[in-house]
Amino acid sequence: MPAADTVSATHTAPPVVFLMGPTCSGKTALAVELVRRLPRLEIISVDSALIYAGLEIGAARPAPEELAVAPHRLLGVRDPAQPYSAADFRADALAHIREIHARGGVPLLVGGTMLYFRALLGGLAALPEADPALRARLDDEARALGWPALHARLAAVDPETAARLKPNDQQRLQRALEVYMLTGVPLSEHHARQKRDEQLAGLSDQPSSGSAAFPYNVAQFALIPEDRARLHARIAERFQVMLDAGLVAEVAALRARGDLHPGLPAVRSVGYRQVWEHLDGQYDGEEMQRRALAATRQLAKRQMTWLRGWPGLTVLEPDAPGLPGQVLERLDESVFSSDAE
Repeated sequence: MPAADTVSATHTAPPVVFLMGPTCSGKTALAVELVRRLPRLEIISVDSALIYAGLEIGAARPAPEELAVAPHRLLGVRDPAQPYSAADFRADALAHIREIHARGGVPLLVGGTMLYFRALLGGLAALPEADPALRARLDDEARALGWPALHARLAAVDPETAARLKPNDQQRLQRALEVYMLTGVPLSEHHARQKRDEQLAGLSDQPSSGSAAFPYNVAQFALIPEDRARLHARIAERFQVMLDAGLVAEVAALRARGDLHPGLPAVRSVGYRQVWEHLDGQYDGEEMQRRALAATRQLAKRQMTWLRGWPGLTVLEPDAPGLPGQVLERLDESVFSSDAE
């Protein structure tokens, strides 16, 4: 894919750098090297699994030697028994961005949770907080009737959202039903209202140049491999490394706590869910690996779908030689000025 033009600071807003991409595309290694070369960069993790304490091996937590060079914020800050939303991330990330700027640094947000990036750039629809009692009720109904039945229920009240969700997309189905049951308004309508508000406010066309929702000058990069077969091979290689490092034991330790269950977002994370179900006796180790790899490939596909057409994005080939230099060349010196007026 062709890369966008060199990024320059056309606005006086303070700078922020995004580094996005699918799982296994090499984001962490590149980010660490960027910090090594440009110490003013400070990393904020944008990962819905790494946010949870105890999710390390299966969430590909950066190695200690990487963290020694480039500490990451928002790693392991939430207990896995407590759901963490895009709104939570936005509030936490904005606080860290302000703190980094106050110290003269430049925030480098790195990860593959595209919903978090989108929430950060454009804000969030006014949605209700999670309702644990209602979620438990929906989980009970799903166990009794199956998630396809709940998908059919959603289709009756919010056909637009149901059309884009698969019947086994448990977390999103549950959230869509929860929003409707709490507000009486379909999730799709909440999102449509937000989009209309953004358009009226002029926030939706150029998120990279700063807005009321995200008042920073954003340089956005994405590692998107042309060779999908190579990406799939990396996914398989990394999952085997995770298994060798003790992923099954890590999940067993989480299960042994006694307060976690498959309905929690942490347990639903790709890889963890499949190992959890394997330990539940639902299938053997070989089938667990097959399902985990398939789920990870699907995750990578969804991540690249998010990035397709993302405005203001500079696309980079992960295997290109001299990749850190390419990124630094595209960052105009003025982006790193600490004296933006």
